[in-house]
Amino acid sequence: MKDRLQAYLHKALPGLRGDLDIESIPGGQSNPTFFVTQGEQRMVLRKQPPNALPSAHAVDREYRIMKALAGSGVPVPEVLSFCDDASVLGTPFYLMKRIEGRVFNDPSLPDVAPDDRRDMYFAMADTLAALHGVDWEAAGLADFGRPGNFFERQVGRWTKQWSASGGEPSADIDTLIDWLPRHIPASDVTTIAHGDFRIGNLMFHPTEPKVVGVLDWELSTLGHPAADVAYSALGWHLGQADYMGIADLDLAASGIPSEQDYLARYRGAATHDFLVEPFHFAFSLFRLAVIFEGIAARARVGTASADNASDVGRLAGRFARLAVEHASSSL
Repeated sequence: MKDRLQAYLHKALPGLRGDLDIESIPGGQSNPTFFVTQGEQRMVLRKQPPNALPSAHAVDREYRIMKALAGSGVPVPEVLSFCDDASVLGTPFYLMKRIEGRVFNDPSLPDVAPDDRRDMYFAMADTLAALHGVDWEAAGLADFGRPGNFFERQVGRWTKQWSASGGEPSADIDTLIDWLPRHIPASDVTTIAHGDFRIGNLMFHPTEPKVVGVLDWELSTLGHPAADVAYSALGWHLGQADYMGIADLDLAASGIPSEQDYLARYRGAATHDFLVEPFHFAFSLFRLAVIFEGIAARARVGTASADNASDVGRLAGRFARLAVEHASSSL
């Protein structure tokens, strides 16, 4: 890998000098990610995993959206180069500048002062509102997705993805595949949608409760902002054992705001007006169930990016069950 990457960098970024160092970043369930350092240039490399499902792990879309958002007010790393030549590293990849800060995979934000926890969650809401306020046409993203009918298309996409993943039969998934298309809300707003907007995909300032980078854009598209909002608020509906949950924390003692306060903060900063309904939570959980089943499928063939992929994949059934419960709550 090192020799092939060195040869690529020599052509793509000819100003780089010094020894090349590559360090794998552990823990991701998504695109394999590496710290790459050459001389004084500190970079991050993201590549598509082998045997990815069709349309999944789209590193080309990650590269494009971050390049388009440069200077928009939405904090993103500076992208440097994209390579679609699989002969270099086996799959397409891109490079971006490495930014300094803190990433919290644990949404309880351990070792952070309670006041900063509150401000960090509010910074998440403000950043999401800023993203949804970007003029996607002016940013050159008119063809980044199809405006309108977002949830109809997404339900269809993730239904097909479920079939492609080869997952075990699930009565809950069958229920959702039937229920979701029949309960899509009438609101039809189009913004840039991140697709995986959560506390763990934000980089915060090294010492301040400020977002300095929004990461992991592989699911980004043009879509309805309620999908991002509901997904970002799933933590209040999940326990700590459920991937990104905070529902079983003492929120008042921790400093983390309530779901109502988080959503109010978003609404106060947003430029679009819409309701977040049980449908949106059910859809978000359905999509997570499909994604996690995909992780389990990669674990079965040995191509998962994280050592605990098989354990995480078992959460697919849990998310499907919770999605059905949200669907039932709207009846």
